[in-house]
Amino acid sequence: MDFVAGCIGGAAGVLVGHPFDTVKVRLQVQSVDKPLYRGTFHCFQSIIRQESVFGLYKGIGSPMMGLTFINAIVFGVQGNTMRLLAHDTPMNQFLAGAAAGAIQCVICCPMELAKTRMQMQGTGEKKSSRKLYKNSLDCLARIYNREGLRGVNRGMVTTLIRETPGFGVYFLSYDVLTRSLGCEPDDRYMIPKLLFAGGMAGIASWLSTYPVDVIKSRLQADGVGGVNQYSSIADCVRQSVRREGYMVFTRGLTSTLLRAFPVNAATFATVTLVLMYARGVEEGPKDCEPAQPSHHPQIQQQAQPSSL
Repeated sequence: MDFVAGCIGGAAGVLVGHPFDTVKVRLQVQSVDKPLYRGTFHCFQSIIRQESVFGLYKGIGSPMMGLTFINAIVFGVQGNTMRLLAHDTPMNQFLAGAAAGAIQCVICCPMELAKTRMQMQGTGEKKSSRKLYKNSLDCLARIYNREGLRGVNRGMVTTLIRETPGFGVYFLSYDVLTRSLGCEPDDRYMIPKLLFAGGMAGIASWLSTYPVDVIKSRLQADGVGGVNQYSSIADCVRQSVRREGYMVFTRGLTSTLLRAFPVNAATFATVTLVLMYARGVEEGPKDCEPAQPSHHPQIQQQAQPSSL
């Protein structure tokens, strides 16, 4: 039931957060010489005006398709790692989260590649005159036909560098916050506390790895117009810093932080409600009590969205 609840919660998180993710990607990869958007809110307005509200949901099929597999990997690896480590400590939560983050990159990287390419398609057009990709699966198939497995896994190294510490920081932050706030079964503010802890943990996770995410997005969007601009990770970093300065690593950060809290809050609220209805009101909340080590790792698994 934890797996099913996690998947449903993750889907809720994707629906809430995808518009912010689209804005983030557009800001991260736009040309510094001819920028289309002045900032986060201008980007939102421009996409809705030029491409309709559906423009904000371009590429959502990819994260939705990868959701089940990613959650299965994250929940399985994190839970088994905690059992192997035997002790429920903040450091072990970090290590278990890092292990889960690293392994789920196998699914996460191709999924985000398709998402990024779909989000960039038809930029500024309400109705694209020529769609290169019909959907996320078609996008991955075309990339594979042109570039093989290497093309499908474009950005894998940067994804690993981002996801491994990112998931570790999420689990560590969530563990520390839930222990500090307390989460007793009879606490009337239990769910708000858990929502707050999940949202703040998501923000902490993004802040810890955001510069890497900028480079990942640029590498995965590279070649959309038919010309490859970067030859490697180092070349992408070098060119980006030379042309835009170190502030390039904060491109799209506002929309990302605006997205992080509601995504984690929506995910956790949905997971909690599903578990309460499935197990009964009494049993559901008990899984959220940090004072019980045997249940605490399950909180982290349930609260973690498919993509930070």
